[in-house]
Amino acid sequence: MTKHANEAIVVIDVQNDFCPGGALAVERGDEVVPEINRIVRNYPVRVFTQDWHTKGHGSFASAHPGRAPFDLIDMPYGPQVLWPDHCVQSTDGADFHEDLITETAQMILRKGFRSEIDSYSAFFENDRTTATGLEGYLRGRGVEKVTLVGLATDYCVAWSALDAVRLGFSAKIRLDACRAIDLDGSLAKALSAMEAAGVQVVGRS
Repeated sequence: MTKHANEAIVVIDVQNDFCPGGALAVERGDEVVPEINRIVRNYPVRVFTQDWHTKGHGSFASAHPGRAPFDLIDMPYGPQVLWPDHCVQSTDGADFHEDLITETAQMILRKGFRSEIDSYSAFFENDRTTATGLEGYLRGRGVEKVTLVGLATDYCVAWSALDAVRLGFSAKIRLDACRAIDLDGSLAKALSAMEAAGVQVVGRS
């Protein structure tokens, strides 16, 4: 059933490096693809995002001698998890999963392309102030309600949902179309934070 004209879906980072076999694979991450393909056309406004890192990005463990993936360090903008190199611009790992129907996208937003700062949220980089432009696009389309799906539930999806609420949108995440990294309990923390902020969490198994 088609949604009202003020509703958008934001498909977060369904890229090869976040799917099984990728550099930063989310367990069963590829399972989101059929559900996203099934529902995406129901939304009048459709945005897809891509992590789009430079080589040697500051969020990569490889850029910090002596550090290992998943270490936590302090960056000028706050705490930063160090990740394996992933979603490097114009590589296969940065491409959308081959089965994801991207032709439905009206906007493809690339984030994390500034080498000195990571970007989980589709709305802001991790300094929490540098905007990606998504808010302005959604406002211009008359969007008031946002549904978020994709990878990973506890990082880019959660940060995007929290920012959507902070900016005054009504936000929903569909867990049946998300998968999580769940690093040291990060999924439970993210779900608790989202529910406390007023994000509607649906599709629990």
